Amino acid sequence: MLTLRAEPAAPSPADHGEGPVWDADRAELLWVDISAGLLRRATVDAAGELTETGSARVGDTVGVVAPAAAGGWLAAAGGGFTHVAVDGTARVLVDLPPEGGSEADGGTRMNDGACDRAGRFFAGTMAFDERPGAGTLYRLGTDGTVTTVLDGLTVSNGLGWSPDERTVYLADSGPGLVHAHRYDPGSGAFTDGRVLLETGGPDGVADGLTVDDEGCLWTAMWGGGQVRRWSPDGDLLAVVEVPVAHTSSCAFAGPGRDLLVISTSHGGGDEPEAGRLFTVRPGVTGPPAQPYRGPLAGLRPS
Repeated sequence: MLTLRAEPAAPSPADHGEGPVWDADRAELLWVDISAGLLRRATVDAAGELTETGSARVGDTVGVVAPAAAGGWLAAAGGGFTHVAVDGTARVLVDLPPEGGSEADGGTRMNDGACDRAGRFFAGTMAFDERPGAGTLYRLGTDGTVTTVLDGLTVSNGLGWSPDERTVYLADSGPGLVHAHRYDPGSGAFTDGRVLLETGGPDGVADGLTVDDEGCLWTAMWGGGQVRRWSPDGDLLAVVEVPVAHTSSCAFAGPGRDLLVISTSHGGGDEPEAGRLFTVRPGVTGPPAQPYRGPLAGLRPS
C-alpha cells in the first residue's frame, strides 16, 4: 500500500475549510470556510504553489461552491442556493422550505455537493446538531427546479461520479458510510444504492471525496488525519497522511490536475496548522469541477 505525506499550502487557515474544486476554465482553485460563510479563491502554478487571489462573503454558512456557466459561482449556502457575482456580490436564489434556521432552534444548513457533466448541481444538508435522519440530498436541475434525491441522511457529504458517470458515490458522515448508486446521466436519477465503505473509529469517518481519472475514490477521513484512496470495489490502495485530525475534503487541481488539494478544519482542536490547505502529488490525475448550467433566477422547489 502506498503511503504519502501532504505538505501545507500558503493560503491562511480557515476555521472550517471545505469543498476544494478546480475551475479549469478560470484556472483557479475554489474552496469555502463553512462557518465564516466565505468563498475563497487561489491560483495554482506548475510547481504546485497556491496563491490566494480573493474571497467573498456568501452568507452565514456556505457548504460548497461550483462555477456557474452564466457567470460567477453558485453556492449551497444557509438553507438554499446563492449566486455570487464576479464582483463578490451575493444574491440568494432560493430558500428551501424544510431547511435553514440556526443551531439554537434545531435548524439545518447546506453542506457538500458537486455538479455532474450535464450541469446539474447536487448539494446535501445536515442539522447543526447532526441528529440522525435530518439530512437531505437535493438536485438543482438545468431548468431551475430543485428536487429531493435522497432523504433520511444524517450528514450528507462528499459526492463524486465514476469516469463513465454510471456510478455516483455519496458519503453520509453521520453513520460513516459511503454509498454507491447506479446513476442515470440523462435524468440525474440515483437507483440501486448499496454501501461501499463503512468507516469510523480511530481512522476517522469519510467526509468529502473525489474520484480520480482511473475511477478510484479519495476520501478525506474526518478525525483520522488522512485521505484514503479506494478501488471501485472498496479495497484500500493508498493513504495520504495529514498533520491535522479533521481532514474535510479533497480535489485534484493545477494545470495538470495532478495536485491533490486537501482541506482541513479546526474541529474544536488546537493543532497549529488546522484549517490550512495541504497538497500532495499522488501520481494520478482527476477531473475538473463541472459548472452549473442552469438559470440564475426563478429557481423553484418541485
